[in-house]
Amino acid sequence: MKTILITGAGSGLGAELAKQWANEGHHIVLVGRTKQKLEGVQRSIKNGSSSIYTCDISDSKQVAELMEALEKNETVVDLLVNNAGVGAFGALEEIPIEDIHQVLDTNVKGTIFLTQALLKTLKKGGGRVMNIISTAGLKGKNHESVYVASKYAVRGFTESLWKELEDTNASATAVYMGGMDTPFWSDTNHVKDSSRLKSPSEKAKQIIHLDEGQKEIFIDR
Repeated sequence: MKTILITGAGSGLGAELAKQWANEGHHIVLVGRTKQKLEGVQRSIKNGSSSIYTCDISDSKQVAELMEALEKNETVVDLLVNNAGVGAFGALEEIPIEDIHQVLDTNVKGTIFLTQALLKTLKKGGGRVMNIISTAGLKGKNHESVYVASKYAVRGFTESLWKELEDTNASATAVYMGGMDTPFWSDTNHVKDSSRLKSPSEKAKQIIHLDEGQKEIFIDR
């Protein structure tokens, strides 16, 4: 049994990964900003075990508090899944400055903050970081400039981790996948019909099926 910490675990892909990994008998640490959503996911987990922690990963102080809580509860993480992410879509000149900050703070800084905070533990226990990057980290896309920039940053961060972790027991995996039918698109008309996309459950199943600890996983690119 592994202890798997998943950010953005209150909905979408994070919630589905949690359910499916829990079904395999792993302990899942559900992390997100909204306690009610995390509690809902926890109730839906029928097999395995789980715990919940509210944390805005873009806030380094909250990340430090999360680490203290994990240590207090003697929770040792084996796999960190940096899944939490937000988007900002449209012509660059029309994207509000606050949205740009939110995308970069959550997608980039949040991933870096949490990885940095857990890296010592992961090195000691031979653990792994899995960064959910999306195909936006592979090529530029129209009206996705800020989102793509954030995912390219996470891609570069992950590839640098490969180098940094070469002589340690820890490792890192980059997951590149296409869009999903989730509320991620609800506040934008960038994707006109999200129902044509695969469900988070299907994507989670693909990730878990393909995951063998390799450096990169490609899904529906």
